[in-house]
Formats: sequence, C-alpha cells, structure tokens
Amino acid sequence: MSILKLGIPKGSLQDATVEVMAKAGWMVQISRRSYYPTVDDPELELRLIRPQDMSRFVELGIADAGLTGRDWVLENNSGVQEVCALEYAKQSLAPIRWVLAVPENSPVESVRDLEGKRIATELVNVTREYLCRNGVDAEVEFSHGATEAKAPDLVDAIVELTETGSTIKAHKLRIVDVVMESMTVLIANEESWKDAWKREKIENLRMLLEGAMVGRRKVGLKMNVPAAQLKSVVEILPALRQPTVSTLSGDGGYAVETVLDEKQARSLIPLLKRRGAEGIIEFPLNKVVL
Repeated sequence: MSILKLGIPKGSLQDATVEVMAKAGWMVQISRRSYYPTVDDPELELRLIRPQDMSRFVELGIADAGLTGRDWVLENNSGVQEVCALEYAKQSLAPIRWVLAVPENSPVESVRDLEGKRIATELVNVTREYLCRNGVDAEVEFSHGATEAKAPDLVDAIVELTETGSTIKAHKLRIVDVVMESMTVLIANEESWKDAWKREKIENLRMLLEGAMVGRRKVGLKMNVPAAQLKSVVEILPALRQPTVSTLSGDGGYAVETVLDEKQARSLIPLLKRRGAEGIIEFPLNKVVL
C-alpha cells in the first residue's frame, strides 16, 4: 500500500490543525508521549514536527507534505511546493502578523529610527530582509523565547508574532510596523509532488481542507415556504449558486434550502420569518467543496 507522510505542526497550531482535519474528515489522535499521531486513514502516516522545522523536513523528503506557517517557509528559504493557503491560526481564522514593536516610551516612530540599534526575534532572516528593504542597518539577534520581555533592557526593539496584539500591549510595547502577514500553508516535497499517487493524495487533502475552511464560515438554512410567499422569500436568500427549492407533498408549499455566511443568518432569519417562511432550521457545515 502506498503511504503519504504528512507533517502535523507541533505546538500552538497543533489543536487547530487537528480540529480542521476532523472537519475535513480525518480523525487524528495525538498522544503526549509520541511524535507519531494516529489517523483513521491507512494511506496516511502522521508525524509531529515543529512549525519552524517543517519546511526543512519536507524539503529533505522526511515528510512528503506538511502544514506550517508561510513565515517559516520564507525564514528557512525552503525549496518546497506550496499547495494551498489555509486561513487558520491558533485562535482565529485570520492571518497572523509579525510586528515590529518597541517599548511604549521609546522615541522610535518608524523602522528607520532603528539604525544601529539591536532587534531580537525568532524570525531572523525575514527581519533582516525587511530591514534591508527599508535601508536600515541594525543588529538582529535570535531570540530563544520570551522575546517581549527583552525590551527595553536587552534590545531596542523586537519582531514578534501576534494574532490580537494583546500580548504586545500586556508587555507595555507599542507596534511600529507590520513586518509580514502569514497564514498556514500546505506544502509538499518537490519529488513527492511529481509522484502521481502522492500528488493525487495531496490534492485530495487540499480539496477537503479547503472545504473545511469554507465550512467553518458558513451554515445551512432549511425552511418551508407557502407557495404564495415563495418568490418573496427566495429573492432575499443568498446562496452559493441558487437556493434549492423542492415541492412538498399535497398542497404543503415548498421546502427551501441554502448555504450562506454564518454572520448573515442572524439578521436574515427574522426577515425570512416575516416573509412567510416556517420551520426555519440553521445547521453547521463540516465542509463546503466549491
């Protein structure tokens, strides 16, 4: 049997990745004592790999494919195939940001004010390229952790990862600029991508993961609509293409079904009710494959 070796990001992205894979149809179980999660797919072999290392191991062929941040692919300058981007992070569905931050009372107002200064970050290579683009000559040192705590006593500024900015503010730091935005990406080893079976397996994985991401933002609506009110109801219904309309038995009117953004449902349901819809049901979706 052919096997695809897939890297799962260990650490902050781990739980979110397991959740997305469950929505896509794969049940992943991770033991605290093992770096080899189990999955209900005999064609998959999973390995827990730090996001910072994932692209290097995929490039080397230790894993055929993996999920990691685009930031680490760029940081490692890895020669891998980016299959797709998936907008999820530890806490949200939005891209994460690497920001340049300084102490609240720092005189620094822009990156150009850091000429000759010292910056701490885990994203060393990307930060150096950022400084070069802005014509700034500053010292960039690798941070092994607790980066926010190093300013102002040890460094003049930091480049750190943030989703909401709350940790930055909690450490009495001020964001000066966004160095880069990043999101989770599915990457593949270039030789594995050339293999017909592995490529099809990776493409299937991409299709269902993307479907799971779309499904997280959408819900389904079902309702019954009397014949006289059908036009009034259907004209306000959003849908991926067109709402599904089926005839109910007897003179029961119609059954109408559609898919829409979850945020739309709260304002739309009362309006549908006022236009004559009955028995309105909202239900979650695991995945929507477009």
